[in-house]
Formats: sequence, C-alpha cells, structure tokens
Amino acid sequence: MFLNLLGSYVGTVDLPDGEGGTYPGYVYDDVWTGFAKDAMANVFLWVIVAAAVILLAVGLFVRFKKADFFRTYVKYAITFAAGLTVTVLATMLSLEFLDMSENGYVFDLVLWPTVAAAAVIVLGIAATYVCSLYSRKAFRISLIASLSAFAAAVVALFACLCVYFSSGDAADNNGVSQGSVSDPGLYLSAAGVVIVIVALAFLLGRKDKKGFDTRTIAYAAVCIAMSFALSYIKLWEMPQGGSVTLASLLPLMIFSYMFGVKKGVFAGMIYGILQAIQDPWLLHPAQFLLDYPVAFAAIGLAGMFRGVTALENKPQLAFALGGVVASVLRFLCHILSGVFAFSEYAGDQNPWVYSMAYNSFVFIDIAIVLVVGVIVFSSKSFMTFVNKYNGKKDAPAQEPAPEAEQK
Repeated sequence: MFLNLLGSYVGTVDLPDGEGGTYPGYVYDDVWTGFAKDAMANVFLWVIVAAAVILLAVGLFVRFKKADFFRTYVKYAITFAAGLTVTVLATMLSLEFLDMSENGYVFDLVLWPTVAAAAVIVLGIAATYVCSLYSRKAFRISLIASLSAFAAAVVALFACLCVYFSSGDAADNNGVSQGSVSDPGLYLSAAGVVIVIVALAFLLGRKDKKGFDTRTIAYAAVCIAMSFALSYIKLWEMPQGGSVTLASLLPLMIFSYMFGVKKGVFAGMIYGILQAIQDPWLLHPAQFLLDYPVAFAAIGLAGMFRGVTALENKPQLAFALGGVVASVLRFLCHILSGVFAFSEYAGDQNPWVYSMAYNSFVFIDIAIVLVVGVIVFSSKSFMTFVNKYNGKKDAPAQEPAPEAEQK
C-alpha cells in the first residue's frame, strides 16, 4: 500500500495537451505539489510545536537543576532551531516552486526577478558576514557592494512589474480589469506610508547611532530566516492572499526590540520581499510595495517603546504596544492595496469596508504573536540576554564612604 501511494507521487503518464499531442504528467495531478505542500506544512506545524514544548521543558529542568550547564544548553537549542529552520525552508521552498511551475504561476517577467532580488539579499548577507570576520575594511566594502546590488535588483524588479502591469497580463492573471486599478491611489498611498514609516524609524531610533556590525547581521539573518520558515506553518489561509501563521513575525519583532527600529524596518523590508516569493499576488508596482516590503517594514517598528522610561521595567507591555502599533500600520497598507488594486473583489460592497473586513486577519495573526511574545518577555533569562545586547548594565554599586581618619 505504501509503495502504491509513493508511486502515485512520482508516477507519470502521457496526458493530452489540447493540440493533438501529449505531455508527461503525474498519475494524480497536483498530488506531488499541492497535497505534499499542505501535508508537510501540517507535519512541520506539529514538529515545531513539539520541539518548542520539549526544548522549553528541558530548558526549565536544566535552569533549576543544572544551572551551570544552562548556557551550553541554550547554544545546543539554538543550533537545533537553526537546523530545523533550514529544513523547513529548503522543503517548503522546493514544493512552492514545483507547485507554481505545475499550475502555471511562474511568470518569467515577475517571479524570477523577485527570486533574483531574494538571492542577492541572501548572498549579500552571507558575503558581508564572512568579510566582517576578516577586517573592518573588507566588511565596509562588502556592505556597500551588497547594498548597491540589492538596490539594483529592487529597481530591476520594479521595472519588470511596470512592464507586467502595462501588458495587461497582471490584471488577467489576478481576475480584475485593468481599468479598476487606481494608479494615483496606489502610488500616493505607497509614498505616504513609506514617508510615515521612515519618519517614525528615524524619530524613534535617533538614539541608535550604531550601524550594522557582525553581530547585527548574524541576528538579522537568523531572525529573517526563522520568520520566513514559520510563515509556512499556516493555521489558515485567506483566498486572495494572506494567512494566519504560527507566530511567524515574532523573531522579526524581537530583532526590532533588541537592535532598534531602524534596523528592524530594514529587516522587515527584506522579509517582505521574500514573502513575495512565497505568496505572490502581484498586480501593480505600488501594490507590490504596499503588500510586501512596506507592510512588513512596518512590523520593524515593533521595538518603538523599548527606550520609553515609563515602560523600562515593563518589557511585556512595551513589546505588546509596539506590536499593536506596527500591526495597525501593516493593516493600513493592506487596506490601501485592497481598495486601489483589488476593488473588484468587493463586488457590490463598499471597497473600504470589504478591504477592512478581509484584512482583519492581521489582528488575529498579531494576537498569536503577542501572546507568545509576552510569555517570552516574561522570562528573566531572556530579558537578561536582551539587555546584554541592548548595552544595558546593572547600576554600579556605590562605593562605601571613606571612614573618618583616626585621630
């Protein structure tokens, strides 16, 4: 029985192509992609939940019974989590591309430039990190080169999106008429939200004078990868894009809290471009900005309340408030995209009301993140770790007053 089931995944037959010829296809169409992708997502969901429970239970045992071994255990746990992240990414990305190619979703003019931009990001981070291990000069050169390549890739992607929309294929592939898409509304909305996010990032992060260094790049790469891997673990998926995931945004929000909103916004933007590969609803250049890099750049503002004096001893509240504000901005991005790009999906309903109702899944998604995040930020060990990398130190003990000289 198992061999027959396995054969259904890999067995092929000659199927008619509609032009009098044939082409090789799977015995059960879309089994190897659609079914396998959903099945593996469920498997990884339970594996991650089980791993988290086991790691937490073992961690608590080690913390209270063998405290001297706790730091070593944390290193082993992080290594295991990194390995699981790589496994999830490799598996789900492979199935994603197979699914796209089988169902005709691979648009040469759009998807491959997006993949190229993502590849530039990954290779740039890796090259910059390796160069940082040798010398500061090599690090600066590689950082400038990587940022230049990234900017060029984004410009090329944006140009391809413009051509794709102008050709009319974008509207046809998304089931809307080109006339229903509002160019002024999309461009003005994207520009306005970008200005707000950039202004908030520089205003709230004005005390952060440090640039990217080896440690920051390493943590950014790990957090982006973990968020991307968790985004494949979907609790449910919306019909026209969007999903509720297993706290996929938590690593990005922790990164923002630890390293500041300016770095958080940049990491969120990179994550947003990667999301365009996983869930590509691409219609218009400005819609791409609103739904992907700009929407998730807003999540990078989650650490905005870290330095507030009134919340200094309430990290859970600071994290939760920042997450809510960041999610509202993300929600706004998706609403504007829905109103000005996908208004036809609303039918006879008011596009604003429809878009607000449809994109309300954002708050369910962030509620899961906040629940898990508050639990994480309630850990004294975690906060000690965070404060260490925030540069916070315990207040130095006052020196005792010198004793009066004996007379």
